[in-house]
Formats: sequence, C-alpha cells, structure tokens
Amino acid sequence: MIRLTWRQFRAQALAGLAGLALLAAYLVRLGLAVRHDEDTYLSRCRAGGDCGSALAQFLGEYQNTLLYVAGLLALVPAVLGMFWGAPLVGRELEAGTHRLVWNQSVTRTRWFAVKLLVVGLAAMALAGLASLLLTWAASPVDRLAGDRFGTLVFGARNIAPVAYAAFAFTLGTVVGVLVRRTLPAMALTAVVFAVVQFVMPNVVRPHLMAPVTVSRPMTAEAINEARALGSITGAPVVKGLSVPDAWVSDVSELRTADGRPLAADRFDRCFRDPPRTGATGTFGDTAVCLGRLDLHVRLSYQPNHRYWTFQWLESGIYLALSGLLAGFGRWRIRRRVS
Repeated sequence: MIRLTWRQFRAQALAGLAGLALLAAYLVRLGLAVRHDEDTYLSRCRAGGDCGSALAQFLGEYQNTLLYVAGLLALVPAVLGMFWGAPLVGRELEAGTHRLVWNQSVTRTRWFAVKLLVVGLAAMALAGLASLLLTWAASPVDRLAGDRFGTLVFGARNIAPVAYAAFAFTLGTVVGVLVRRTLPAMALTAVVFAVVQFVMPNVVRPHLMAPVTVSRPMTAEAINEARALGSITGAPVVKGLSVPDAWVSDVSELRTADGRPLAADRFDRCFRDPPRTGATGTFGDTAVCLGRLDLHVRLSYQPNHRYWTFQWLESGIYLALSGLLAGFGRWRIRRRVS
C-alpha cells in the first residue's frame, strides 16, 4: 500500500522537491548576504558609535524582502492542502478507482490511513524544511528587529508552518472525501484554510495566554511615538504603540484621569483644530493639545520570552484539529462512502 501511494504521489513529490531546491538556493544566498551586512553594521556601530542609523539601514535593507518571503511561505500550506490533500482521495472517489483497491485485500480504513500518513508526513517535512531555511536566513534580522509576534513573521518561522501544513493537508483530504470532486474540493480547501489563518492570529492567539496589562500616560511625547490617531468612526484611539521586546495585543481608547473614555468632541477639537504652538513631531500641535488633557491608555502585551510557548500552543491547536479531521475522514470513509 505504501508503494502504491508513492507511485501515485511521486509527480507531486518531485514538483515539491524542485520548488524547495529553488527556495533553498535563494535563502542560502540571502542568509549569507544578511550575515555579511550584519558584520558591516556591527563594525560601523563600534567604530563610529552611530548605532541607530546603522541599524535602521541594515533592517531597512532586509525587512521588506523577508516579509515577502514569509508571505510566500504562508502560501505553502494552502498549496499543499489544495494540490496534495484535496485530490488525494477526492480524485479517486470522482473517478471511481477506489473500488478497485477496496476489492483487493486492503481495507478502506487502511487505504485511507496509509495515504494520509505518507503524503501528510511529506507535506509536513516540506513545510518544515522551508521554515528552517527561512528561520536561519532571517535570524540576524529577527534578533535585532524584535518583532517575533508579527503575523507573517510568527507564521513563517520555526515549528508553526509544520502544524499549518498538517492542518491544511488533512483539511484538503477530508474536504475531498466530502465533496468527491477535485476542483471544488481544492477551492473549498483554500477558502476554509484562509478563514482559519485569519481567525487564529486575530482572534485566538491574543487569548492563548493572559497578557500583561499596564496603564501608559499619553503625554505629547508618547502620542508622537504612535503610528496613527483616530479611526474611520472618529473614535479617540491611538494606533501603533509599541513596547520593547513585546507584542502589543490590545490598546484601549484614550481615557481621562478618572478612567472614562475621552469624549469624541474633545478629541475632535484637538485633532482638527488644535491651538497653534509650533510644536514639531509626528502629530505636532495635536499631540500637545491631547497631552494637556492628562490622558492614558490601557495597554495589553505579550513579552517576547513567551514566544516559544505561543509557538507550541498554536502548533498544538493545529495538530489537534488535524487529528480530529483525520478521525472524521476515517469514519466517513468506513461508514458513508460506497
């Protein structure tokens, strides 16, 4: 049964290995360039003492490139689910070739389990090797940038992509069992996986561990450190606040000294028509106007030292979902597929 599965799967396996070889060649070259330029940055920092500008130049040269590669790697589990998982059983059910195997000595549950394990482990290995290469290439930049919890960065490093691949592949296989047609199963797999990948970092991940919550005074200097003020609805919010070596998961609206939300009209006056003081900074007079109101925000964050705990927790969730899907697929094949 393993030999039969390999013969049916070898074309996809060879295509995956070819893609991995191309990615490896690029990432090895990129990783060596990153390390060479890191040495240059460190030497400039030691010689001239201008570490800030040297660091900004070093990070600016590679961060966007690494984000693009991480985005590409984020597509790998979805592609594996669509092109390896969905056709694995769905194509056989669509063509009726499953009956030939079931009329032999192989039981349908063994047939399903062997196909799922052989190809599923190959999918996990492919995603794991790609993740290992990117983690190695990007490690100097990640260490200096301190942005380990960014959505793309977190999902493209270390063990998380292995769990994503296991889930995507199992999802595609089970969808193929249910739909019994290859192309609709591939499309449905992509949609469901995309929804799960959106929900996990935005809804589930912030609540995997209780965050550290602090009150931060919103002085003019603190407001100028933010990336944006306000929202489409005009709410008194501050966006893009950061904590060193941490992932900020939630920031409240601007609050007055007594803990109440800042009134929208007071925020709007400072935002649209602040008193002219000639202040500089990102938000200038607006920051000065808001800073005089004795405001603060409640800020929740996850320290970077919890990174590996989050990696293991999230990977465990995806692997548990994969196990549930595999169990359901096995039951479906045994009881509902003729």
